[in-house]
Amino acid sequence: GIWGALKGSLLTMLVTLALSFPMGVLAAVYLEEFAPRSRWVDWVEVSINNLAAVPSIIFGLLGLAVFVNTLGMPRSSALVGGVTLALMTMPVIVIAGRNAIKSVPPSIRDAALAVGASKVQTVFDHVIPLALPGILTGTIIGMARALGETAPLLMIGMRAFIATPPGGITDPTSVLPMQIFLWSDEVDQAFVRNTSAALIVLLVFLLAMNCLASHLRNKFETRC
Repeated sequence: GIWGALKGSLLTMLVTLALSFPMGVLAAVYLEEFAPRSRWVDWVEVSINNLAAVPSIIFGLLGLAVFVNTLGMPRSSALVGGVTLALMTMPVIVIAGRNAIKSVPPSIRDAALAVGASKVQTVFDHVIPLALPGILTGTIIGMARALGETAPLLMIGMRAFIATPPGGITDPTSVLPMQIFLWSDEVDQAFVRNTSAALIVLLVFLLAMNCLASHLRNKFETRC
């Protein structure tokens, strides 16, 4: 069955979202609203743009070298998989967040400052709520990319079939894309049907996640 891989994908995505979304949004806010213009900031901006185009296998090697071998995090777990995918997803969220924040009219900032709001109050009470639909759009794109990745997870050991569903984020687990990859390599006709069914489940999971994110985005657009 695929319940173990489905639960592993869900836990991995939760870890990825919990790490990449707040860190990506805060980085976008700092770079766009608070960072002074300097060579260091310019270098950081170029690095973030380059990271968004780095092949995913590189992030897998980074996760293996740093999180598994150096920090001793549990191999093949949703924790190390989520942290690795968060590094891959964060540049996409930062770039989308900066573009969304930049699209907020300057008059919003000027009006808030004119009535006595501080810079921090202006950003967090007025700019971010207006930019949140665009930020959520970038998050949807990043999470959809992370959900279908196999190369980084191969590098951190998520290539074995684990029938027992994980009890937490530190337990060994598999994910749906990896399960599909393993089944597609089998020659038995039964695995062809299993692969097709798993693909349908993965697509439904992706559509459900995107529908939820789109609902939240539309809700914030209506509120704004």
